[in-house]
Amino acid sequence: MTLLKTAFKLTSPGGADGKLTTFIFHRVSPQPDPMFPDEPDARRFGEILGWIKSWFNVLPLDVAVDLKKARNLPPRAAAITFDDGYADNCTVALPILQHHGLTATFFIATGFLDGGRMWNDTVIESVRACKMDRLNLTALDLGTYPLISPTEKRTAVERLIGQIKYLPISERLKLTQKLSDAAGVKPPDDLMLTSAQVKELRSGGMQIGAHTVSHPILARTDLTDARREIIGSKETLEHLLEAKIGLFAYPNGKPGNDYLPEHAALVRELGFDAAVSTAWGVADHNTDPFQIPRFTPWDKSRLRFAARLLRNFRSS
Repeated sequence: MTLLKTAFKLTSPGGADGKLTTFIFHRVSPQPDPMFPDEPDARRFGEILGWIKSWFNVLPLDVAVDLKKARNLPPRAAAITFDDGYADNCTVALPILQHHGLTATFFIATGFLDGGRMWNDTVIESVRACKMDRLNLTALDLGTYPLISPTEKRTAVERLIGQIKYLPISERLKLTQKLSDAAGVKPPDDLMLTSAQVKELRSGGMQIGAHTVSHPILARTDLTDARREIIGSKETLEHLLEAKIGLFAYPNGKPGNDYLPEHAALVRELGFDAAVSTAWGVADHNTDPFQIPRFTPWDKSRLRFAARLLRNFRSS
């Protein structure tokens, strides 16, 4: 057993003291993205999966949740998840997962299936494709941004998303449409999964979970609308796959900021078996199954990745 594998066994024993590490991804691009060099491309995703496979016992998330509840997790237990429902989850990530013999759970925001586009991607793709050296959005009260280099474009995206993120859904959509018009760009409409690709993920051995319909910030959403968003995604996926959907991921997912205790109670009430957040840490037998923490893997070095993973065990 390697030194790192031993370290993970010591920090993540099985049985009554078992701990579950849950990884979160969003996209896997075919090639490195100059605007987002830290996001995994196909080669790097395969490398990360190789590390995970060598160190952990990767389980389907629903199986891991049941074993956690029974206090019977294996040593070094882990699960892999994806949020939002990007098309590259099927076209790029799926074959790599299958090559490694690993399974993952894909949380789908159903309102974007079959040609939809998330508001943040409207921002990203508008900035990416903008031909101007400087994007003036002062008429929208969003500032002005130089766009000559990939780094400048990334900075513009980060600042714009930060300003728009917590607006009501209708305002976000109107503002991002005006932003794309100002940039002179028509963003692509093939970024998200199709219904057929969701079925392909499922038939390829992956799990599917719900992620609301339109990806609202639940903490800023009326509870009646939040119920509609949560149950709407569940029912859409159950109809599509003709199977129960028992897993849920909170949009954005920061406890107390993006969702509140009443939303966790609502998810339980609506018949889900478990839900995941984006809080750091690992889950043990004391962890609320409707607030399972997750870990974002972005390190390029194997040793730095392992070191941060080990620190993650102290985040709970």
